[in-house]
Amino acid sequence: MDGINYVDVGEGPATALFVHGVGTSSYLWRNVIAELQNERRCVAIDLPLHGGSAPRDDLSIPALAEAVEELCEELGLTEVDLVANDTGGAVAQVFAVRHRERLRTLTLTNCDVHTNTPPEAFKPTIELAARGELAELTAAVLDQPELLAKTAFGDGYERIDDPAALVDAYLRPIFAKPGGGRAFERLLASIDAEHLIAIEPQLTVLTVPTLVVWGTGDVFFDVSWARWLRDTIPGVREIVEIEGGRLFFPDERAAELVPHLRRFWAQES
Repeated sequence: MDGINYVDVGEGPATALFVHGVGTSSYLWRNVIAELQNERRCVAIDLPLHGGSAPRDDLSIPALAEAVEELCEELGLTEVDLVANDTGGAVAQVFAVRHRERLRTLTLTNCDVHTNTPPEAFKPTIELAARGELAELTAAVLDQPELLAKTAFGDGYERIDDPAALVDAYLRPIFAKPGGGRAFERLLASIDAEHLIAIEPQLTVLTVPTLVVWGTGDVFFDVSWARWLRDTIPGVREIVEIEGGRLFFPDERAAELVPHLRRFWAQES
């Protein structure tokens, strides 16, 4: 397993595997894990380049899905309850159609879906990355966490109480790696709807029990995409709406997500 870092805490009869999106890390799931670790094993990956994980040449969505598979293989994980957010949801969809045998259940929170990859509101950032301008701009303000948190994460959170903690957990580890800024630009520029459009036929026959939990206040991923998932994936059991929740509600409103996870997992036991 090439340079993959992960959190692995708790124990129990089942394993939950958490996948974050671009520009965050396993830190996103800390509050969810804190509530669940006394009842199950909780594993949260740092996708390549993020957190403590090393960068790779290929940082496309399918390649990130294979990194998740490498971790499962290394840890001997089968019958996992996979939970994903943001670009991690795209990774999880690719993973699910490729490695159905690894999954007991799938939970998707606000994430890239089908043609909404990347979402319209994120395209200006993608364009900066494609022009090679994002890394320098971000590196220049790494020591101004309030400004950086407002610009990079302001639309994803309802409220940011500790901007320095977010920058230190999410962005600083990326830019601290040799060539990390350029690799981040490469990753963002590689996000393409073609990867999710290509797996639509497999999603239409995906019977993994699936829960969709969606914040309704998200400027990136409208709740209509939750309904697309419900109408496309036969395994979807229900959509739960988190009123006013933004993209990163699994972090700041973990206490609202966890009861739905517990209920869903218990139903599928």
